Amino acid sequence: MQQNSQPRFKQLVLIGGGHSHAIVLRMFGMKPLPGVRLTLITPASDTPYSGMLPGHIAGFYSHDECHIDLQKLAKFAQAQLYIDRVVDLDLKNHKVICAKRPAVDFDVLSVDIGSTPAIISVSGAAEYAIAAKPVPQLLEHWYQLIKKVTQNPQKPMRIGIVGGGAGGVELALSMQAHLHQILREHQQPIKNLAIHLFQRHQELLPHYHHSVQRLVQQVLTERGINLHLRETVCQIAPQQITENQQNEERFEIKCESGLTVEAQKVFWVTQASASQWLKTTGLRTDEQGFILVKDTLQSSTHPEVFAAGDIATMINHPHPKAGVFAVRQGKPLFENLQRFLLSKSLKPYIPQRQYLSLIGTGDKKAIATRGSLTLPPHKLLWCWKDWIDHRFMERFS
Repeated sequence: MQQNSQPRFKQLVLIGGGHSHAIVLRMFGMKPLPGVRLTLITPASDTPYSGMLPGHIAGFYSHDECHIDLQKLAKFAQAQLYIDRVVDLDLKNHKVICAKRPAVDFDVLSVDIGSTPAIISVSGAAEYAIAAKPVPQLLEHWYQLIKKVTQNPQKPMRIGIVGGGAGGVELALSMQAHLHQILREHQQPIKNLAIHLFQRHQELLPHYHHSVQRLVQQVLTERGINLHLRETVCQIAPQQITENQQNEERFEIKCESGLTVEAQKVFWVTQASASQWLKTTGLRTDEQGFILVKDTLQSSTHPEVFAAGDIATMINHPHPKAGVFAVRQGKPLFENLQRFLLSKSLKPYIPQRQYLSLIGTGDKKAIATRGSLTLPPHKLLWCWKDWIDHRFMERFS
């Protein structure tokens, strides 16, 4: 007598709701694979789209306009959604270890959890600075700051931003634009706001062409943002509060040169680093802790593990940690996950060497740059960027 055995489903688990995984989920919804169970594990039910985040901080987009609803997306992809934090991997037994729920089994795993700013080595930064990532935490602090300035527009506000890459520059310009708008609405002088941007290199945007570096420096100077170039921040320290400063945080930003600047809020937007839990998993990583992947986006040590976005470093094609690459990796990641599950040979993905960057300047203008070609801030460039970003988000509506 024969026993009826249920056909075993293959378990594909996605860790993180980054740009690449959002595209993978959408494509699985359009082209499901019979016999495959899909699971997404992510700490939040929505995920920010990095292209529109500076515009949201500047006040141009609502929260919903610049966030992808992962619950809707998971439902469309017929995927199980677990809102939880991953803390470890048991690669020997093919299990994902979560903070709250029981371990999740997998046959194939993909990691797209982004990166975090490297703040650990600087005294006081982990305790007192607000990291640019994770984004929900950044936005929580930002909303509190908007509320504080709206309620007390007459009070001077000093903000420190550590990191002069594209992220730090866009954050400075976007924050200034929104806070200036609030001050104008309350008929307060815009000099009530001071923003200090710290950069340890001689140039801003070190990975960009020098034509962009010069242009961005000019824009920041014209806007009255205080630039501190060749200044390495070595400590963030809380200041003594006097009686008339009750309920007011104040910090000292101390640099190796001896420069000290006072600020009520310090935002940290430095070089990207990887989540600490990856170090003990057994996956091969680079010096910063990012997962090393082959051209197929597979781990160089564990072929059943894939990685994309900021958390991955392509061995043969190193490139900056930028959202443009995470978006481009979405389709090849989806195709290779499906091919792996079907036991087909995988296709290599080769990222383009030069890519278009549209850098918002906080005033509904943008700078365009590709290779050595740079176009100065213009409203039409912002319209182009806005169109590209909305077109991307429409895919998930």
